[in-house]
Amino acid sequence: MRVRSLNKKQEKFIARHNLHDKYEKTVKLFEIDFRHPSLHIELLEPKNLKIYSFRVDIKYRVVFIVTDGEAEVIAITNHYK
Repeated sequence: MRVRSLNKKQEKFIARHNLHDKYEKTVKLFEIDFRHPSLHIELLEPKNLKIYSFRVDIKYRVVFIVTDGEAEVIAITNHYK
């Protein structure tokens, strides 16, 4: 499954938190096999909204929805805040 390009705000977040390499590596893995266990994909609550997340590293998550067979990033968040 392809991941759509990030918007400017999301790109700035990645740059500010020095996540570019980790994000790119994770996205490549996601596009090859979005069921890979190291992604830790979760369906978030409330489940009827079909919003998911996958792990960039232990601290950061990518929140996304699936539209037209592609993952659209909604946010990149600090999992512990």
